[in-house]
Amino acid sequence: MFDAEKFVEEAVEKLREEVKGKAIIAVSGGVDSSVAAKIGSLALGKNLVAVYVDTGLMRKGESEFVTSLYKKMDLNFRFVDAGEEFLEALKGVVDPEEKRKIIGEKFIRIFERVAKEEQAEYLIQGTIAPDWIESGGGLRDTIKSHHNVGGLPEDMELQVIEPLRDLYKDEVRKVARYLGLEVAERQPFPGPGLAVRVLGEINRESVEIVREACAIVEEEIDNAWKDGRIEKPWQYFAVLLPVRSVGVRGDVRAYGYTIAIRSVDSIDAMTAAYSKLPHDLLERMAIRITNEIPEVNRVVYDISNKPPATIEWE
Repeated sequence: MFDAEKFVEEAVEKLREEVKGKAIIAVSGGVDSSVAAKIGSLALGKNLVAVYVDTGLMRKGESEFVTSLYKKMDLNFRFVDAGEEFLEALKGVVDPEEKRKIIGEKFIRIFERVAKEEQAEYLIQGTIAPDWIESGGGLRDTIKSHHNVGGLPEDMELQVIEPLRDLYKDEVRKVARYLGLEVAERQPFPGPGLAVRVLGEINRESVEIVREACAIVEEEIDNAWKDGRIEKPWQYFAVLLPVRSVGVRGDVRAYGYTIAIRSVDSIDAMTAAYSKLPHDLLERMAIRITNEIPEVNRVVYDISNKPPATIEWE
């Protein structure tokens, strides 16, 4: 039986032994990095600097939420606006593995810059077991390179420390509840952000479309859950597909994009089943997406399980 209290005590002690001096921690506002940040804060106090990088690929309102969250946690917090850097680095890139590796390296280069300014030699990450399992290595096939594992450059200058490396998501949530973190039940958001929810090349338009679509999906599912109409799914979002199809707006021909809605139920993210959402909820999301995002004229619902699919599309 997993003991969250014992885990925190041992993780704090281990961090104090490993870190001799100052460390930075990569934070995203998700449960994994927030748990790692809290443990790091308990172990290192003011010798820990939490660094949030706005990649320009974040959810609607994400940066404001994250800034507020970590200020309430009383952390040394640094906000880095790097949207232009990431969009430039991803220009023309279509392959999902290449996207993930570019994003992973870009994160590290930014963390190295901040670490130099802070005179820190260590980088703490909220890496958990599914991240390195799916990233492959040894006898394991690469399902997808998680940016914080497969995307790490070989010549990086910082020493990486991963206090949650052997935990699965359900265990991380137990630790978050024990620590009293408000993000304990927050749905996962991929480290590469909306880059893996835009299939094909990334640009400002595609990111803005999927950002708005994700916001609608999250709002409608959250409202349905709060009203007691559904159980809260594990994860739910929208994906912009690289296909356009003919539609009609009023009496005028439209040639628009397609959005796929994805909602799954899981325990540890290693397997997942698609959520059996009510038809009226799906219809409401589709109507809002096509009404509020003029570039989109078609919405589909993904009923694939994991396996054979993964939760995210890339």
